[in-house]
Amino acid sequence: MSATTSNAPAPDPDRHSAGGIDRRAVLRGAGLLGAVTAGGTMLPASPARAAGVPEAISPNSFTITADYTTYADHVETLLQQAGSASVSEVMDAANHERTPVAGVVDGQLHGFRFDSGDENDPDVAPQGITTSRDAVGTAQDGRYDGRQLIAVSFYNTSPKGSRINLIDWDADHPNSYRRILLVEPTGTAEEPSFRDVTIHVGGIAWYGDLLYVADTSRGMRVFDMSRILTTDTGGDKEQIGRVGDTFYAHHYRYALPQAGTIATREGAEELVWSTISLDRSSRSLVMTEYRCPDCENYPNGTTRAVRFPFAPESTRFPDTMTANEALEVPLHHLNGVASSGGTWWFNQSNSTQRTLHAWSGTGEMTSHPWVNWGESISYWPEEDGPDLLWSLREETGDRPVFAVGAEDYGP
Repeated sequence: MSATTSNAPAPDPDRHSAGGIDRRAVLRGAGLLGAVTAGGTMLPASPARAAGVPEAISPNSFTITADYTTYADHVETLLQQAGSASVSEVMDAANHERTPVAGVVDGQLHGFRFDSGDENDPDVAPQGITTSRDAVGTAQDGRYDGRQLIAVSFYNTSPKGSRINLIDWDADHPNSYRRILLVEPTGTAEEPSFRDVTIHVGGIAWYGDLLYVADTSRGMRVFDMSRILTTDTGGDKEQIGRVGDTFYAHHYRYALPQAGTIATREGAEELVWSTISLDRSSRSLVMTEYRCPDCENYPNGTTRAVRFPFAPESTRFPDTMTANEALEVPLHHLNGVASSGGTWWFNQSNSTQRTLHAWSGTGEMTSHPWVNWGESISYWPEEDGPDLLWSLREETGDRPVFAVGAEDYGP
């Protein structure tokens, strides 16, 4: 959903004007925070205790099935016939510029805006966020295929579909990003094509090579970041898929085909897959539901948050997996969830609500002032400074992506 435009915050004083930033140095300095940092950065406002306590419920009724080969044959043939590109090659061809932003929330450590096309386009809206720190952790400074990256999912209404923006977040590379269209394979394995993925993409989680994408009423779709297609940028903007021996993707140069599907097991309790996030500390994926008691087009009732563990030593779920934790959360309008080291975060946000709730697993939640129109959350582990929480806003004309210290916004 979108709202009216608000004034843009001032540029980030800590970022170099070109080429990125030495983030480790900034993070180390941020470990010495007081009421105001030496550089003048305001710390988070004093938190308050929230009403209500999340209640543990039995996780046994929440079971998913995983098929990582739904479109395997189609994808391999598409790569052969259309051509492929690595993540590093995609980023070498990045053609959109991000710009720094500050002042989004108190205690903000990093942030940027997309270019004017993504910032102001009323036909698209950013939703989910994940990073290469999800994909690989702190190994090699969090670089996947040699790049430190942030991924943000967008849904499109004209033409209807969805994409990710893959953003370079590395002092060694330009401040740029590239759009990649999400597609669903069609046709036959011998003569494959593809179509748009027409879902809300409310949350994404990158683990190893795999990108998990929330599919609100069904579960998740799975994409393989090592299986990016190259497509023809000519043709009509409406063209999608195979035309003869040529593949089009609405003028996108790159498309990411769906590889697999995660769904609720038949007979198990249905969930509203509004947003998801990776918890590397427990090797699990967490999800929560957006429930709205006063809305006609959204589910009402009790909000639930559920954790699904991955198979041992794997970035995949087994064929069938039952949740190992489930909560009833006394909140509505949850657009974001994150978890690490036993702490949960819930982003309660719409046009008027702007609160990030943190919960240690016992007692009441702690409530922190946040942004309205806020979306997903991603936990960023860091070896040389405070761990981060990345998030974003979806409001047309005011769509910053920003990071704060996780400890500053803790329980």
